[in-house]
Amino acid sequence: MSGTRTKFKYNCWDFFFTCVGLPLFMLDVVLDVLAAVSFYKERAYVYLGVLVLFLLGSSLLTQAYSWLWYSYDEFERKTKVEKLPSPRQLKLLHVFQLGIYFRHAGVLEMAVQSFYKKIPDLENGASRHTGSSADEQEPDSESIAVSLNHDLSMLRIIETFAESAPQLTLMLTIILQQGHPDLITVLKAVGSASAIAFAVTTYHRSLRSFLVDKKKQNITSSVIYFIWNLVLISSRLTALALFASVLPCFIFTHFICSWLVLFFFAWRSKTDFMESPCGEWLYRATVGLIWYFDWFNVAEGKTRYRTVLYHGYMLTDICILCAVWCWKMSTDPPDFVIEPTYALITAVCVVVVYILGLILKVIYYKFFHPNLDSDEQQSVDQVDFRMMSSATEVSAHYNKRMRKLAKNFYS
Repeated sequence: MSGTRTKFKYNCWDFFFTCVGLPLFMLDVVLDVLAAVSFYKERAYVYLGVLVLFLLGSSLLTQAYSWLWYSYDEFERKTKVEKLPSPRQLKLLHVFQLGIYFRHAGVLEMAVQSFYKKIPDLENGASRHTGSSADEQEPDSESIAVSLNHDLSMLRIIETFAESAPQLTLMLTIILQQGHPDLITVLKAVGSASAIAFAVTTYHRSLRSFLVDKKKQNITSSVIYFIWNLVLISSRLTALALFASVLPCFIFTHFICSWLVLFFFAWRSKTDFMESPCGEWLYRATVGLIWYFDWFNVAEGKTRYRTVLYHGYMLTDICILCAVWCWKMSTDPPDFVIEPTYALITAVCVVVVYILGLILKVIYYKFFHPNLDSDEQQSVDQVDFRMMSSATEVSAHYNKRMRKLAKNFYS
């Protein structure tokens, strides 16, 4: 066993999500442009300004993370696509908001190579990458693909909650205020919901690669994880949209006040994700943004009490938002009118859906989540989470940043 190396596995599902990821990312960009053009033609300049704010802020944030991670890795790039530009050119690409496309292309390159090597050789009936000493010296495209996909999945999470979730809230607000949504608005809302679901699922599956084989999560676990997240997020976004439809100016005040509270708790969690002080403060600010929409585990150790506190806060906030909406609809209704009875039913349904999502989350953690006890945690630390001794070593291409998040997620 001496000198053996633990490799990350890149299966067909991972390859599928990688191949679908770039087209979906491009589709989301196209829908963004169509939505902006639609707002401009309708002279909805306020909506246009808010949309541009979401797009620009999200792009700047993801490009900043991408650039910081390249600098932390001392610009070590493992794919041919990423090696094309020099560090100076790479910096310019990030300035012009194009750096993340090279990450997508690099992951796709390694994914295709890994998938190609797994194709059986029809002449000898063996895999192309087994049994050859020359192949053993080739770069481990499978581990590289997994490592690069870890960073990409985190960037998708950041982009999702900095752009897609706020956009979906905006679209739901417009639908409520207009009463008759146009095709572009509906397409954008569907695209945003799809981006959220895809980001949550791929992030969940990327963390799965850090587990030992006996703790690997099957596709059923990912589906359950996806469902309860989607239910909770949908309820949260709907509550925000209801509030914004009657008090559009106060939704920004609500966000700032909530973000400050969540940012404080992120700071108190003593996160250790980035490799520079400025980067860590940026990460904590980003965690506050993510927590505004959904729970995101950032601290090591048992998180039951933190999770209960968070969801208690969110449930209370959703109840207040829905109550304010019902009060405005009955006392000072806006241009669109909903009967008080239907408004009350809608508000109750939003709260009930969030409670349903919490029940599904409990079911997931009870029956599907690999909760590790102390012995198992120590075993996982020795095999997957730490650079090991001479007996066994982790793949040289493992992602130390995502290792921290995986350890938090499964602790």
